[in-house]
Amino acid sequence: MTFLATYFPITDPTLIFFVVLLTILFAPIIMGKLRIPHIIGMVLAGMLIGKYGLNILERDSSFELFGRVGLLYIMFLAGLEMDLESVKKSSKRILIFGLLSFLIPFVLTFVMASWLLNYSPQASFLLGCIMASNTLIAYPIVGRYGLQRDSSVMLSVGASMLSLFLSLVMLAALVASHEENTNVWFWLFFLLKFCGFIAACILIIPRLTRYFLRRYSDQVMQFIFVLSVMFLSAAASEAAGVEGIVGAFISGLILNRYIPHVSPLMNRIEFIGNALFIPYFLIGVGMLIRISSLFTSWHMVWIVALIVFFGTFGKAVAAYVSSLLFRLPKSAGHMMFGLTSAHAAGGIAIVMVGMRLEVTPGTYLINDEILNGVVIMILVTCVISSLMTAHAAQQIVLKGNSQQLSASSQKNDDEKILLCVKYPEIAPQLLELAIMVRNQKLNRGLVALNVVYDDSNAPANREKGLRLLERLEQQASASEVKIQKQVRLATNIANGIKHAFREYSGSEIIMGMHVHTEVNPKFWGDFIQSLYNGLNRQIILSRFVQPLNTLRRIQVVVPSRAEFEPGFHRWLERLSRLAENLDCRIQFHGRNESLELIREFINNLHHGVRAEYTFMAHWNELPQIAETIKEDHLFVVITARKGTISYKNALERLPNELMKHFAGKNLMIIFPDQYGEHKDERMTFTEAQHQEESSIYDYILRKLERFRRSI
Repeated sequence: MTFLATYFPITDPTLIFFVVLLTILFAPIIMGKLRIPHIIGMVLAGMLIGKYGLNILERDSSFELFGRVGLLYIMFLAGLEMDLESVKKSSKRILIFGLLSFLIPFVLTFVMASWLLNYSPQASFLLGCIMASNTLIAYPIVGRYGLQRDSSVMLSVGASMLSLFLSLVMLAALVASHEENTNVWFWLFFLLKFCGFIAACILIIPRLTRYFLRRYSDQVMQFIFVLSVMFLSAAASEAAGVEGIVGAFISGLILNRYIPHVSPLMNRIEFIGNALFIPYFLIGVGMLIRISSLFTSWHMVWIVALIVFFGTFGKAVAAYVSSLLFRLPKSAGHMMFGLTSAHAAGGIAIVMVGMRLEVTPGTYLINDEILNGVVIMILVTCVISSLMTAHAAQQIVLKGNSQQLSASSQKNDDEKILLCVKYPEIAPQLLELAIMVRNQKLNRGLVALNVVYDDSNAPANREKGLRLLERLEQQASASEVKIQKQVRLATNIANGIKHAFREYSGSEIIMGMHVHTEVNPKFWGDFIQSLYNGLNRQIILSRFVQPLNTLRRIQVVVPSRAEFEPGFHRWLERLSRLAENLDCRIQFHGRNESLELIREFINNLHHGVRAEYTFMAHWNELPQIAETIKEDHLFVVITARKGTISYKNALERLPNELMKHFAGKNLMIIFPDQYGEHKDERMTFTEAQHQEESSIYDYILRKLERFRRSI
């Protein structure tokens, strides 16, 4: 160990960058196993590899440079991703809620820090700014439930923008007063400089942006231009006596209308920031934390408890008081509290500024005690925000009239089926399934897709794919169904399918489960998990061990609350058509609330279907249902993506249950439509693009169960 210690900390720049990249690569994988938010995972990784942890890396000048860029990037993206249109519609309410969301936590935290923790007025003021700001860490949860246009959500977004902006302005005033002797003339001059800076940004940046974007379409040049505007605005704000993060935030707000959220330019801006600069910044923050000082005394626990309680309590008071003033339901208050209670980007940015403010020679405004307390506070509030937002979203959807919205969406049928084929042995069955579930009255063709890896074997695999699609075209022509063929090269199969799906404006995907288990023993295969996490539209996975026309019964397992999902009628329509074309019975297993709506749908639109309805109290009854599945039955599972209203923890065990109890059976798994468009293009560091098939907790439970059986 002494011999190894001589090589640490690493000082070679190449190795430092290599270790940081490894940390950025593996931290999300490990955090995904532990079900910990990735933004917290990067901070924890920095704590581990820093000099106060394993002492692998030393916080050199590269962390200062990239950390500074990452800090500006966080603020820039916060302004760039704001929905300004929704802010304009409810400006008065947003102003009231924003002021309450800023003032109440600020005052409570300032009084608490001054009286209970005996902090200086400047330190208490800075801590109040941290707790008055908030980050929309739980906003991706809202998108999964389709509540982006809900009044409580729009109020929360606008209030978050206002409270963060006020916190940054107050922080700028604190920094300015800390560096110079303050008097009336100083504040007047400071106000004049700040107003001049804002006016210059509003007058110059839009004109310069319009001129550049209209004349230059090169993607690299546009990206460099946007970054130049961000850094120029940050530098100008510092010259005006305001912290650079304020300038980055304001430039993001001004550029908001010129960079669409789904544009390639926005994708590149988010990609560079989320892939390198922001993780680098978060790791650098973690390296500043002295792990040995965490919870070394009850005094530290007392500090964290006070910061979390008063900051969170202040946000809760602001949210529920505002909901009462606006006469909104209790669920709206829950949503407003959930979205505005998390502290991440803004809190980290403010505390980093405080660490540079020198009170006396060698003593800074933010010490290790406050830094550690704020970081732990960020972790706790992110958990509270995520849980509360998910709970509120479910309440809003359950109390809303989601059934009528789903029914009205059926008036304009957007059906365009994308048939993904890879294995020749199951491709004909998939085509037959697609023909049976399609709407014959629309007489629309199918899109047959074969995606091959873009490697040295691509030409040969492309020829195989073309021959496979030609055979399917001949098979479809016998049913007078047109097929549009495409063989696509891609370095990632899931991305190739998603890109083709968007190009053809598909409504759903039909594909088979992988059949070569000796190559990939995982239940979902190489890319299916990435596909259903990246698309919000319906995906049908199927596995047939005998021809479709020999099926005698279809047994469908429906999760509770499935009727509240936007894709409820779509999958029900497809299964009803399949049962009609096969002339077989279909049996639904689920809760009475869901079964009643299914019965009504079939009686009104498919009265010829021979349907049966069986009550199922819990998903633990799957083994009992498996005993009733015969060789000529088709077992259908209506599942759900994580974070949706019909999702339940039991679905994480679904792959194991299906492999154990339904091996060798005809199987179909349906992922219904969910709210949201182009989820894979909306990149945020708080919403992981990678999801693990199983968590580490499942692995531990399996090991304990095997140990128990061996005893």
